[in-house]
Amino acid sequence: MNIIAQVDHWETIVYEDDTWKYLVPSSSVSNSWVTNGFNDVSWNSGSGGFGMADGDDNTVLAGGTISVFQRIQFTVTDVAAIEKLVFNIDYDDGFVAFINGVEIARSEMSANPFPAFDETAAGLHEAAMYQGQYPYQITLDQTFVNAVITNGTNVLCVQTHNQSAGSSDLSSRVFLHAGINNSSAYFGAAPGWFIPPVVLTTSNLPIVIVNTNGVNIPDEPKIDGTMGIIYNGPGQINSVSDAYNEFYGEIAIEVRGSSSGGFPMKSYGLETRGPSPEINYNASIFNWPADNDWILYAPYNDKALIRNVLTYKLGNEMGHYAPRTQMCELILNGEYQGVYVFMERIKQNPGRVNIDKLNYDDTTGNELTGGYIVKVDKTTGGGVIAWTSPYTCAAPGWGPIEFQLHDPDLDTLHPLQLQYIEDEITDWETALAGPDFSDPVLGYAPYIDEMSFIDFMLINEISKNVDGYRISTFLYKERESEGGEIVAGPLWDFNLAWGNADYCEGGLTSGWEIYFNSVCGGGGGLQNPFWWDRLLQDPDYAHMTNCRWQELRQDILHTDSLMNYIDEMALYLDEAQVRNYIKWPVLGIYLWPNNFIGATYDEEIQYLKDWTTNRVNWMDLNMFGACPDLNFDETQNQNLRVFPNPATDQIKVVLPAAGENSKLLLYSQDGKLVKEIAVQNQSEITLTISDLQGGIYLLQLSDEKNSHEPIRFIKF
Repeated sequence: MNIIAQVDHWETIVYEDDTWKYLVPSSSVSNSWVTNGFNDVSWNSGSGGFGMADGDDNTVLAGGTISVFQRIQFTVTDVAAIEKLVFNIDYDDGFVAFINGVEIARSEMSANPFPAFDETAAGLHEAAMYQGQYPYQITLDQTFVNAVITNGTNVLCVQTHNQSAGSSDLSSRVFLHAGINNSSAYFGAAPGWFIPPVVLTTSNLPIVIVNTNGVNIPDEPKIDGTMGIIYNGPGQINSVSDAYNEFYGEIAIEVRGSSSGGFPMKSYGLETRGPSPEINYNASIFNWPADNDWILYAPYNDKALIRNVLTYKLGNEMGHYAPRTQMCELILNGEYQGVYVFMERIKQNPGRVNIDKLNYDDTTGNELTGGYIVKVDKTTGGGVIAWTSPYTCAAPGWGPIEFQLHDPDLDTLHPLQLQYIEDEITDWETALAGPDFSDPVLGYAPYIDEMSFIDFMLINEISKNVDGYRISTFLYKERESEGGEIVAGPLWDFNLAWGNADYCEGGLTSGWEIYFNSVCGGGGGLQNPFWWDRLLQDPDYAHMTNCRWQELRQDILHTDSLMNYIDEMALYLDEAQVRNYIKWPVLGIYLWPNNFIGATYDEEIQYLKDWTTNRVNWMDLNMFGACPDLNFDETQNQNLRVFPNPATDQIKVVLPAAGENSKLLLYSQDGKLVKEIAVQNQSEITLTISDLQGGIYLLQLSDEKNSHEPIRFIKF
């Protein structure tokens, strides 16, 4: 396979301010308008771009314009000299473009091959160039050039549509460029802002190559394609000429994302499929558990590129499932797309959210009780409200708490199942809101996995996640035979966290996001459910929160651990980020909702490190509750380790200083000695804890001379 084109230099065939033939139609337009032979003598002539007098238009259109159709002819004297074409358009809100009657690109429009003149765009898309950003770009390869472009007269046609008749900001600025394979000049000089397509040959990251045969990927439904992944292993170089050795097969793919949907760098949801296109195919990619639902996430406005990756890593290290991630570089239909995160989609699966699969006929007994994944989220991504809580969000907002079903989907649930999960969560909310909420029997505790709620909150707070609690907040419910608890998580969507948002106090390193609950920008004004504030009103829960924070700060959330991982990822991305920011030249430019604008990638990484350091320092001084009974001596305990932590059945304890007459003392949270184990001259032991009740425990190594400071672990 060879996708490397030999381009000597770039020239521009069509400029935005060339003279176009255009029409603002009031009735149907013949489909032949996109062909070279169409007679456009009755159409108007005007200089591009076209729009509504908002500062970037040479031809001003009247208010209320739904669409504008534009045509321009261009002459080619030597097709063989053109290695590839690049089409750029800066548009608001949707468009379809053709060359010689062949569609080359579309966005925010229906699948109708020739959208009607009065069809409105499917979504809002803001023009980019007036904001200093780069316009939409698509590359047309040599195969297209040879098949479609002719020596002589050719025609470029674009129809641009507004999102509504009442909108006042339709824009259409169009360019066409040619990559010339010799030193001769054929057209005009390319504008200064033009950036030639990035050619990817090798990478230390896995290379993902998606092909939809040139078909534009819609928001929905998914379209067919193929995906190949080249990955030669850690530390190895991957080349686009290598064989697909990680995965190759049929896929179905669509654009995904809500607020990010308007960005030129798109995120994608995809399904791996088997020999029959209608049947999903479980595949183990990057040695992850086999499944068929995957995401290619575009970290466009996270200029450090790693905020989601960092968050999910921490969640997994804390003992909870969070989506697995792999940084990669993406080529789509022969065009380099930048640095992406290949990751798992949240769903029921033994290797993901490990709850029992709920079938439609599971309507009685233990089978009815799980498993369910629900969420509190926006509905702009197609979500449907399953029920509204009888309780409101925390003050001062008082807005509704609205639940969606994530897995299974709402339309696949039996009515009895929907009623069950609604009742179960409402019963928990009722107990939590009631006067006996902190009672271990009458209150909230029997309903939830408390440690999952504590860890979920701590991750949202350390990252100051402006979307935390009120958006992309998942809960799942186990079957009664598995414990029956409501569990907080998995973690999801932290691209606006870690100091990356300039609203909802997201850029501040002080203050608790849990209490910032006034209606603010983003998220449709959604507010934090009352649960999080109410839980912290229980002194025991606040105590557990403080103890958990102290424990995490010794290792997983230690400042050195956080800084080392950020540095490690920055080094890993050192070469790929250069290509990414050539493709998407947004460094030094504000992208919603950046709180910081670094001129370089290094500045973005340094900001993330500085912000995180200041944030954890503030949390150390202001943490909820108190935990005076849990004292750490980092020097004495730096090699005393317990893993996994938290754990359910067994733990392994590393004992570097266990000499003769040493013993390991196990204490409950209230200070009672639970077990005493002789560990003479042993470096590690395996300790069974299945007989212990869930909670916080302390392990202390003791010998004849002294007792070392204890280390804490959590028993689920």
